[in-house]
Amino acid sequence: MKNPNFVLLLLVVISLISCKEKVTEPEAVGPVPSQRQLAWQELEYYGFVHFNMNTFTDMEWGEGGESPKNFNPTNLDTRQWAKTAKEAGMKGIILTAKHHDGFCLWPTETTDHSVKNSPWKNGEGDVVKELAEACKEFGLKFGVYLSPWDRNHPEYAREEYVEVFHKQLEELLTNYGPVFEVWFDGANGGTGYYGGANEHRKIDDATYYEWDKVTKIVRELQPEAVIFSGGNPDVRWVGNEHGFAAKTNWSPFTPGSGNLQNGDEDGTHWIPAEADVSIRPGWYYHAREDHQVKTLPHLLDIYYKSVGRNAPLLLNLPVDTRGLVHEKDVEQLMKLRKQLDKDFAENLVTDAKATASSEAGSNYSATNAINGDTKAYWMPKKEIIKSNITIEFDELQEVNRFVVQEYIALGQRVKSFTLEGKINGEWKEIASETTIGYKRILRFDLVEVSALRFNITDAKARPLISNIEVYKAPLVMEAPEIVQHKDGRISIKSYDNGLEIYYTLNGEEPNKNSKPYSEEFLLQDPTRVMAVAYNPGTNSYSEVSNIKLDIPKKNWQVLNENADAAKIIDADENSVWTKKGKLPQEVIVDLGKTYNLKGFTYLPQQSRWPQGVIADYEFMLSENGKQWKKVSEGEFSNIKNNPIEQLIEFKTTKARYFKFVGKRSADDTEVLGIAEIGVITE
Repeated sequence: MKNPNFVLLLLVVISLISCKEKVTEPEAVGPVPSQRQLAWQELEYYGFVHFNMNTFTDMEWGEGGESPKNFNPTNLDTRQWAKTAKEAGMKGIILTAKHHDGFCLWPTETTDHSVKNSPWKNGEGDVVKELAEACKEFGLKFGVYLSPWDRNHPEYAREEYVEVFHKQLEELLTNYGPVFEVWFDGANGGTGYYGGANEHRKIDDATYYEWDKVTKIVRELQPEAVIFSGGNPDVRWVGNEHGFAAKTNWSPFTPGSGNLQNGDEDGTHWIPAEADVSIRPGWYYHAREDHQVKTLPHLLDIYYKSVGRNAPLLLNLPVDTRGLVHEKDVEQLMKLRKQLDKDFAENLVTDAKATASSEAGSNYSATNAINGDTKAYWMPKKEIIKSNITIEFDELQEVNRFVVQEYIALGQRVKSFTLEGKINGEWKEIASETTIGYKRILRFDLVEVSALRFNITDAKARPLISNIEVYKAPLVMEAPEIVQHKDGRISIKSYDNGLEIYYTLNGEEPNKNSKPYSEEFLLQDPTRVMAVAYNPGTNSYSEVSNIKLDIPKKNWQVLNENADAAKIIDADENSVWTKKGKLPQEVIVDLGKTYNLKGFTYLPQQSRWPQGVIADYEFMLSENGKQWKKVSEGEFSNIKNNPIEQLIEFKTTKARYFKFVGKRSADDTEVLGIAEIGVITE
C-alpha cells in the first residue's frame, strides 16, 4: 500500500506546477488582421506587371481613344514573366487587366475596347487567362488590377457605367481561378475620350462606384483575396511610389486620417501598408528608360525599407512591346535575388541560447523567439512592458543583420526598441528603432559580439515576439561611385562600409597596391579616374569604375540667362534647367579661361517625365564672346528612346566661350531642357 503522505505530497506538487504553468493567452490589443491579411503579409515580395495599351502608345496614362489595333505584341510569353518572377523570389504577380484608358486584356462582354478586337492572335487571345495559367504552373499567386476610372467608356461618370465596372470585376474573379489580391487605383475622374465626347467628367469616388457592392462581389467570389484601396480596403498605399515604408509603420489605421505612411498607433482598423515601386522610372515600358533600370544598391535599399519595415514589396515589371520582361530588368532582378540569398544564408541564432528578463511561463519562453516557429512567441509576465531577450553565442560572431517579428495575430504592440551588442565584454547600443509589426530588419555595420540584447523600451501592451534571426551578410561588391564636384573635388564611395577603395589616375587598373582612398581630393586637369572596392576579409574585388573626368566647372558662368540656369553647370545631374519658348533657344557659357576644345557633352533630364529633350542642336565656340564659329550641328540619334549623355566630338578649336543651341525637342514641344552640359578638352 502506498504511503498516503507521499501521495498527498505528490498531489500538492502537481497542483503547484499546474498553477505555475497555467497562463492565460493574452487578449488582442487594438484591431487585428483577418486570416486573408495574415496570409497576404507572409508573401512579403511579389510582382506587378504593367502591360496594356500604354505599352504600345508609349504613354503612362492613355486617354481612352486608342484603337485596339495598336495592341499587337510580337512574342508575348506569360510563362517568361512567371518564370522570371519565380526565380527572382517573388510569391505572386498582379496584372493590370484594365488601366485608366479602359482597354481590357481579356475578351470581356462589357466593351469592344479589348483584346478581342486586336490583331494579336486574331482577336482570340486572353492575356489574363495566359498569365493565370502561367502563375499556377510556377506556383505563384495571381492578382488583378482593375482601374475604376475608364477614359474610354461613353457612360463613365453616369449610373450605367457602374454596372459595367461591377460586371468586369465579376468576370475577372470568376473565370481565372484563385485571386490573392484585387488592386483598385486611386486615380478617378478627369479628361477622357469617353466614347468620343472628349470632355472632363467628375465623380465622387467615395460613393460613385458603390464600394459596398464591390466588396460584396470580392468577398463572395474570392473570399481569400485582399482588397487594395477602394472604399473598404484590406491594404493601404504606403504613400509614395519609391517603395519606401516609413521608419515608424503601424498596421492599424483610421480611414480618413491621412496617415498613409505611418499608419495610426491607435487606428480603428487593421489596414497595413503595401509598398509599390517600379524597377524603372515609369510603370509602363519605354525604350528611353532602358538605361534607367534600378541598380542593385537601389533595389536593396527598396527591399530593406519595405519588407524590412513592415510593408510587403510590390515591385513592378514593365513588360515590353514584344510581350517580354526586358533582359535588363531580368538581370537586375537576379542580382537582387542572389544578394538577398547571400544576406540571409545562415541564421546565427540556430545554435544560440536565448534568455529573457521576464517570461510568462515555459510556454512563452525566450526560446520561442529563436526556434523558427512563428506561431509560438515569447511573452513577459503580465503588465511588464520594458523587457528584453538576450541571445548568447557559443563563440564570437560577426553580425550586421537583425530580424525581429511580432505575433501580429493579436495586434501590433511594440512602440520602440533598442539592440545592444556585447563587445569586448561591454554592452554597446547598435540600433534604436520604433515599430516592428510583421517584420523589421535592421542593417548595421559589421560588429563582433559574444551576445545580443533586444530591449523593448515601450509598447501598447506586453510584447509578443514570435521570431528573431541574426545574420552576417556579405559586403556588397559593387563598383565604387566616382563623383566630380563643381570645384574639382573628387569623391569615391562604396555601397557598404568595411570595404577598402583603391584608385589610379594614370589609366592603370587599380588593385590593393594602388593608392588607397581616404578623403576627397582635387583634380584640375582632365584625368581618367579608375577605382575598385576591395574586401580584405575575402580577398575579393568589385568591378572597376572607369570614368574620364574633364576640367572642373568652378569658374564657369552662364552669361545670357538668369541665375537658375547655373543648374546646367553645377555638376549635379539631378538639377535641371528648362526654358519655355519657341525653338531654337540658346545658352552661352564662359569657361573662365581659354582651352583647346575637341567636343562637348549634353545630358537631358533623367526624370520620369523629361522636358525639353533636345533632338537637333548647334554648338558654337568663341575666344572673345563676340565672333562665333560653328563647330558641330546635327541630331542626337535616338535620344527620345535613349536619353543618355550625348558625347559629340569635333576638330580641336581654341575657345573660352561656347554656345549651345537647341533647335528641336524630341517631343516637338517648345522647351529647351538641360540637366548638365560639359566640354571635352584636348
